[in-house]
Amino acid sequence: MANIKSAKKRVLIAQRNAERNVAFKTSIKTAVKKVLTVANSEDKSELNALLSKAYQLCDKAVSKGILHKNTAARKKSRLTKAVNKLTQK
Repeated sequence: MANIKSAKKRVLIAQRNAERNVAFKTSIKTAVKKVLTVANSEDKSELNALLSKAYQLCDKAVSKGILHKNTAARKKSRLTKAVNKLTQK
């Protein structure tokens, strides 16, 4: 544990930011799962809305520094590929 006051503060801030990042990443995973479950149904408008929301969360994570831009691009690409595969059945 740090002895200097500013170092102790940085430890607390790092913990807080890590918790926030985990929560944001979890919300992205939840959005992806929702998209994949709706992709099996025939409701195209809901699918498009959820897909847009998942894209929005990925882009927001990049702007906040939670995800790297290539990671977000990979997630969006894989999601689109999976949705296309599910909807063509």
